[in-house]
Amino acid sequence: MKRLALSRGTKCVLMAGLAAGLLAGCSTINYYSQAAHGQLSLLSDSRPVDDWLSDPATNPKLRTRLASARQIRQYAVEHLGLPDNESYKNYTALKRPYVVWNVVATPELSLAPLQWCFPVAGCVNYRGYYGKDDAQDYASQLRAQGHDVQVGGVSAYSTLGWFNDPLISTFINYPDAELARLIFHELAHQVVYVAGDSQFNESFASAVEEAGVEHWMEKFGNAAMRENYARYTARKQQFLQLLLDCRRALDRNYASSISDADKRAGKARLFRQLQDDYLVLKESWGGYAGYDRFFAEPLSNAHLASIATYNDFVPAFRALLARERSFGGFYQAVRRIADLDRGERHRRLKTLGATMAGL
Repeated sequence: MKRLALSRGTKCVLMAGLAAGLLAGCSTINYYSQAAHGQLSLLSDSRPVDDWLSDPATNPKLRTRLASARQIRQYAVEHLGLPDNESYKNYTALKRPYVVWNVVATPELSLAPLQWCFPVAGCVNYRGYYGKDDAQDYASQLRAQGHDVQVGGVSAYSTLGWFNDPLISTFINYPDAELARLIFHELAHQVVYVAGDSQFNESFASAVEEAGVEHWMEKFGNAAMRENYARYTARKQQFLQLLLDCRRALDRNYASSISDADKRAGKARLFRQLQDDYLVLKESWGGYAGYDRFFAEPLSNAHLASIATYNDFVPAFRALLARERSFGGFYQAVRRIADLDRGERHRRLKTLGATMAGL
């Protein structure tokens, strides 16, 4: 099988990202260097899915998964109006469990995440590393400054159409419905993206993934698949509600007029309660351990900092999709909202969300 060749333009764009850090300190240069090298490796090791499928040496299980991904990718274009480009038409096999590790941090007594600003993506609530040790080293620096920190593995991410994002071994073995969910979500980022507004971007992509999987399931799902995905979705919603309840309680704790010492005690109590509540929930699931890795590190504010980012505006986007009645019309309406200033954009989405809640 042939490797996917990188064009001169692609390499130049990657190096431009590295050059963006040259006016800053050494730590910034090192960060951009690992990011450019990681993205370059991901792309240069990528091979067309058709090559994998035509190669008799390809593992039969991988062949099946790649064929499913190709069908899902085609459905995304034909029925969801998602970009018809080269993203997810290649496959990269990695020798690690995640493609990147994200570092999220907050102050000790706040749920407001620290932000890092980058070319193209704007300001986001995380800093990503292609090596786990590099992520842990940076996390240690932030902890030494008194911040709460979480390091979490990420299976996929979007380059917003700048590069041809490949299918990756980190997620190719997901069940079909979850694979569809991920592909729809990441492609949605290529449709509309507002630099510096993660809450808007992630909620929009989450709404596309939810609606997309519902439509895809109607056409390709069988009884067992629908049952499994319904169970997966129910567990996800129950776990999310557990985290949101804890987040709201922590917000009240930090906003209160009690001393910092009492806030720290309340924080510790609420995190113990979260762990206890999770064990009860897990037992109700028959021991399903899919969310155990959330608790792999000691709980901190950083664990809950991004929960709202992915979910707050989902009801608003679902209401907008229902109103527009087509994905094409929906995307046009979302682009109009994206063109508003941040304050008006969020106000409009909150109004839409309230409308959805009243249905």
